[in-house]
Amino acid sequence: MSVKIRLKRFGTKKRPYYRIVVMDSRAPRDGRTLDEVGIYHPIEVAGSQIRLENEKIQEWIQKGAQPTATVKRVLNKNNITLDRSRPE
Repeated sequence: MSVKIRLKRFGTKKRPYYRIVVMDSRAPRDGRTLDEVGIYHPIEVAGSQIRLENEKIQEWIQKGAQPTATVKRVLNKNNITLDRSRPE
């Protein structure tokens, strides 16, 4: 099973917000998730747009989860490394 870290859309028309979730890559966009690791509100004020759980994200990346391009960009903006090596 290929696991992805990607966005799950919520909100109304023209007022979206997203949860950053870990899902099977074959599941539909708004389907069942394995874990929720953050929230992304693109319309909010800059300080409250993104909330991430760094420990969970690192744990899933170490297990082999691949972030999508959009999620990778969000993680890079928040200085979260995508290193697969285990901390010692």
